[in-house]
Amino acid sequence: MIYITRKASFNAAHKLARPDWDDDKNTAVYGKCANPNWHGHNYWLYVTVKGEVNPETGFLVDLKWLKDVMNTYVVDKVDHKNLNLDVDFMKGKLASTENLAIAVWEQLYTPIAESGAILHSVKIYETENNFVEYLG
Repeated sequence: MIYITRKASFNAAHKLARPDWDDDKNTAVYGKCANPNWHGHNYWLYVTVKGEVNPETGFLVDLKWLKDVMNTYVVDKVDHKNLNLDVDFMKGKLASTENLAIAVWEQLYTPIAESGAILHSVKIYETENNFVEYLG
């Protein structure tokens, strides 16, 4: 079994706030992340796939293909967007990095499985100090 990881970046705005809570409660729970005028991050997305190396090509997957899949299903939909308002796969979800990682997994799972590889993990850095990793 071999693992290979592709990295991509995107910039996006979001706000952490539950619509069923008032501003005071949202601020108490989410702090500055509940700013009514939103805030943004320069995110780093790492997608790791695993499987067996194809003896004919020497690849698990073609990294250009993986880049294209990541762009088509995720990066093109989130880059320079508002995660709360503009991203179809985040509709109705609190736009935390944890929920974003799960949603990204859901976007990538099928196209990667159809290639014969297995999606191993989705890791998203929100800041240089904070990241989440989802293993399905």
